[in-house]
Amino acid sequence: MRGRDIKRYGYNWANLWLINTHNGVRGKFPPIDINEYPAVKAHLDHYWEQIRDRADQGNTPYNLRNCAYLEDFLKPKIIYPETTQGAYFALDTEGLFIDKTCFFLISPLAEHLQVILSSKLFEFAYKRLFSSVELGPNGYQYNKQAFLKLPIIKPLGNIISREVSDNIIYSLYRLTDEEVQYVENTINN
Repeated sequence: MRGRDIKRYGYNWANLWLINTHNGVRGKFPPIDINEYPAVKAHLDHYWEQIRDRADQGNTPYNLRNCAYLEDFLKPKIIYPETTQGAYFALDTEGLFIDKTCFFLISPLAEHLQVILSSKLFEFAYKRLFSSVELGPNGYQYNKQAFLKLPIIKPLGNIISREVSDNIIYSLYRLTDEEVQYVENTINN
């Protein structure tokens, strides 16, 4: 998954694949045996001089070094682009991997968080209230410090699903009609 593939409430996968010859996770699953993937091995063999002595290899030159959070890619997670023009957060329940233009977060309330973070209210918050890097008149860059400041209201009962409207989120955060109008005008202009 690339940052440009992520949209509000979802993603448009570009049908791109990543060769993940991981080093495994001790006691959980074994490292990838490159011999089980002869086409991949043949491709990598063309680069043998570059991979043979690399410092970041795993058990073999074909394996990636250990990744402490490899299992997190397999969990339900929220994926978001590093740079964006809107509140674009996708819920991944399929174990997708991402490239360097994306980030992800893990939460037991991932579905709820994805809806809140993708709302117009939180798009307004990113653009106007919380620190982020502005990229021209419409773009900005998410950062961890901004996320830590976001006032997420935990659901008391049912998790909010993406079928709800922004009006329910405005109500959840107790915005007045004037505040809602200000947010709507700001986001739409």
